[in-house]
Amino acid sequence: MTTTSSRTDAGPERRRSAGAGPWVLAGVAATALAVGLAELLAWVTGPVGAPLTAVGGVIVDAVPAPVKDAAIALFGTADKLVLLLVMAAGLVAIGAGLGAAQRANRPMGAVLLGVLGLVGLLAVLTRAGAGVADAVPVVVGTAAGALFLTVLTRRAEAPEDARGGLDRRGFVRVSAAVAVLGAAAGVAGRWASAAAARVPAAREMLRIPAPAVRETIPAGTDLGIEGVEPWLTPAEDFYRIDTALAVPRIDVAEWELRIHGMVDRELTLRFEDLTGRALLERAVTLACVSNPVGGDLVGNAVWTGVPIRELLAEAGVQPGADMVLSTSQDGFTAGTPLEALLDPGRDSLLAVTMNGEPLPFEHGYPVRMVVSGLYGYVSATKWLVDLKVTRFDRDEGYWTPRGWSARGPIKTASRIEVPRDGGRVDAGEVVLAGTAWAQDTGIAAVQVSVDEGPWQEADLGEVPSDDTWRQWVLHTELPGGRHTARVRAVDRDGTVQTAEQAPPAPDGASGWHERTFTVA
Repeated sequence: MTTTSSRTDAGPERRRSAGAGPWVLAGVAATALAVGLAELLAWVTGPVGAPLTAVGGVIVDAVPAPVKDAAIALFGTADKLVLLLVMAAGLVAIGAGLGAAQRANRPMGAVLLGVLGLVGLLAVLTRAGAGVADAVPVVVGTAAGALFLTVLTRRAEAPEDARGGLDRRGFVRVSAAVAVLGAAAGVAGRWASAAAARVPAAREMLRIPAPAVRETIPAGTDLGIEGVEPWLTPAEDFYRIDTALAVPRIDVAEWELRIHGMVDRELTLRFEDLTGRALLERAVTLACVSNPVGGDLVGNAVWTGVPIRELLAEAGVQPGADMVLSTSQDGFTAGTPLEALLDPGRDSLLAVTMNGEPLPFEHGYPVRMVVSGLYGYVSATKWLVDLKVTRFDRDEGYWTPRGWSARGPIKTASRIEVPRDGGRVDAGEVVLAGTAWAQDTGIAAVQVSVDEGPWQEADLGEVPSDDTWRQWVLHTELPGGRHTARVRAVDRDGTVQTAEQAPPAPDGASGWHERTFTVA
């Protein structure tokens, strides 16, 4: 009898010292349940309440320019997926720590999970457009996770006849099941929110009037060189660099654009007001300021929209204004030089189509800005909802206080796309080809030097205007062996692309692109 009593009294302490593994799994399960349930509930309340998106947005906001530049250079357009995977790994580590804390000092793990939930709640409530309803997913998810961890702990430490068969093996099985359930809920929530954000039926039913002025694209824009990016970039291949971890979902029937600030007449436009105007179709190349020399964060598309200068003229810009601050539905801002938007020789549009179709959701549906000659971070705001006419000494865009320059003019650039770097080509006539761009000025010539030899003039593709990139090709005879080619462009003003090497931050990369290949 004494022996039995002693074994019973020592049971909880023996379970506590039996190993941390089951408790680590329990902490991971509780965290997965909290986050996964919150992500699933955000499908109902709206994407602002999704904790992963909110916390990820805070991280993106806080990251220094050099770190952002390095991440884009390393991961390209997969940077958001990488961030989400890193966050998921971090949550697993945090969950493990919560389980260990719960084992060592009841109910510390559940309390710390509440603190984690509070961090997520603060992240949600500080996002643009957040309301009371957006707090519900995090609150409910955190409560569910903490309750699970608390109940599991009590059941595990109860006398054997009160544990309902929850032995060590059962403890592990329950924890594993809840972890899988939580992860599945999170994946399902993000998938459902993404599907809702795209609202495919609404976009497919959208009918946009034909443009009053169409772009005339001459024959010969695409030289047809295998391995060279096509002159017209398909929407699905167009680069995407922005701060939105979740693509905003905007009902076109509820979309409005406010134009205000230093204007004589404030304007509010609905989508039908915008598309009811004479639409203009233009081919414009866009480039990201984070694009390294020779990089692929650049694309060319045909856009349809309303010239921004017409809307600003209607609003009546007041003297002294020199900037337009554009705001996205997700809170991102960009400061665009007013002179660029008023310039009649520059294509600056509120675009509603891309390559003849309504804007893809990832590229700004239903309305975005397209401005030639400026990097996207100061001009290409997606999911546009607000234009404020102001001054650079009063307002600043999202990236300016994070170390990037305020005005962002695009630098003349060129790149070699064929042959590939480190590739092998057959002996005889060698084809060197690629693209060059100098939006708003235009490309007059592209020159190629092989093995530091003389500069040779490349043949150029045709272009409809100076606002698009230009393909180039050079056919040359090279002996067998290893060769290095470099390229530079000359704009229509006669300015030769600079050889000075500069990183993307703070105002765009520069330098001559080169590739090394072998002729065999």
